[in-house]
Amino acid sequence: MADRKKKVQISVYLDAAIMKMLADFAARRDQSQSMIAEAAIASFLSPDAEERREAAIAKRLDSVDRRLTRQERDIGIGIETLAVFVRFWLATTPALPEPAAQAARAMAAKRYEDFVAALGRRLAKGPKLRQEISEDIDPINGEKMPPPAGV
Repeated sequence: MADRKKKVQISVYLDAAIMKMLADFAARRDQSQSMIAEAAIASFLSPDAEERREAAIAKRLDSVDRRLTRQERDIGIGIETLAVFVRFWLATTPALPEPAAQAARAMAAKRYEDFVAALGRRLAKGPKLRQEISEDIDPINGEKMPPPAGV
């Protein structure tokens, strides 16, 4: 017969929601609730538990920072794209005399509908403009940026 340490039994009171989470977790892992609770308590009381939590938080914050950086970049691309288009359009499109302007306004509604449909197709299937633009271009001088340190 194998030597087994005798375990000490304790009684604890858990909130109903916590008890349900414990029962569900134990069932998914096909483990006893006692084993799950023991492992959780051991982890909580472990001297390196605080360092592990801090490392996990730092990892999540780094991930959030990278996503925010990408969003900032994508928004910048959108703003610059719009600005370049508007400047180009204003520079190349002459004002129309009034009779022609009325016909142009009528045609604009149809062209706008076509534009929205084309945009919808592009967004649905990709690739996205942000995927076509290199992330390693310096936005200030347009030159290729060096890789980050440690890469």
